[in-house]
Amino acid sequence: MLVAGKRTSERYLPEKDMQACGLFGVMNVAGERFGGEMAISAMVNMKCRGNGLGGGFAVYGLYPEYKDYYALHIMFERSCPQAKEQVDEFLTAHFHVVYDEEIPTDMRANVVNPPLVWRYFVAPRHQEEEGLAADEFVVEKVMFINTQVEGAYVFSSGKNMGVFKGVGFPEEIAEFFMLDRLYKGYIWTAHSRFPTNTPGWWGGAHPFSILDWTVVHNGEISSYGTNRRYLEMFGYYCTLYTDTEVMAYAVDLLMRRQGLPIEVVAKIFAPPMWDLIAHMDEDRRRLYSTLRMVYAPLLINGPFTVIVAHHNEMFGLTDRIRLRPITAAAAGDYVFLSSEEGAIRAVAPPLDLVWTPPGGEPVVARLHSRDHLASLARAV
Repeated sequence: MLVAGKRTSERYLPEKDMQACGLFGVMNVAGERFGGEMAISAMVNMKCRGNGLGGGFAVYGLYPEYKDYYALHIMFERSCPQAKEQVDEFLTAHFHVVYDEEIPTDMRANVVNPPLVWRYFVAPRHQEEEGLAADEFVVEKVMFINTQVEGAYVFSSGKNMGVFKGVGFPEEIAEFFMLDRLYKGYIWTAHSRFPTNTPGWWGGAHPFSILDWTVVHNGEISSYGTNRRYLEMFGYYCTLYTDTEVMAYAVDLLMRRQGLPIEVVAKIFAPPMWDLIAHMDEDRRRLYSTLRMVYAPLLINGPFTVIVAHHNEMFGLTDRIRLRPITAAAAGDYVFLSSEEGAIRAVAPPLDLVWTPPGGEPVVARLHSRDHLASLARAV
């Protein structure tokens, strides 16, 4: 825009916008890897949903040569030059570091104050002595770095997947990390941020991740304090100054540690109201009453829509009354989730299905699922 004859940045401090933040996810259920052009172009189509204070992508299947190792993406604030030395020493003590390098970037991209971003491909060492499975060992060490090493943040920690995020519009973050030139994957999720209550900074951009779980989110989590304190009892600590962080840790706790399916997790995050439960048949009434009582601190209060991904699966979920929009679609082997139908149609081949999911009901796409179009059609 023009002010007093001068061109100003597109980035601006937000005013409250009740429909903001742009989400997009695309999965090839046959497992074929593809480049980032669809995800990047879809986010450009929804540029009005962000304000340049955060953008990011998660990509699955991008490190086949290191698929058996945890890929740690770590950002180091340039104002804390000692942080990388401390992290290197810590990782060497607790992991076999098979390869590490600065993540390739294009410094000509229009991004703001980028930190040093580094990746390490690691395997746990001595986790048996600590009595931990490999995943638990990694979560514990990630939490240690994020809480104890000033100026260092692990923002991606799964196998054969990676998160790339920062301050900028999504297409600028894609250009900075050269996503369309360097990487292919079978799932891409993306986010354009419009922060309303929390700062726009590199660690606070979406996706949020722990192990191979990633979450992109549109909305406000007014239950953040309760959710955060509950998760701390299980060793998860929120350090990135954004309410969405609790969603990533809650999904890991419920689905990986406790083995609950997404159909149950959806009813924990967005449960039926008590007056509806009272009119259910006995079995459903007992189930939903139990979930509401046992997992009351993980009820997500406030308007939200999330796209969650991990290896072999991608799903979308809204709050019960759909205060944030989401559209689902399918075309051949591709399944799409997006804040706007127009973004899907702008990048997808002719669609076989397109629909608006009901509130509180997950849309689930799984790798190598047979007759996925038929199963999705039943969900419409």
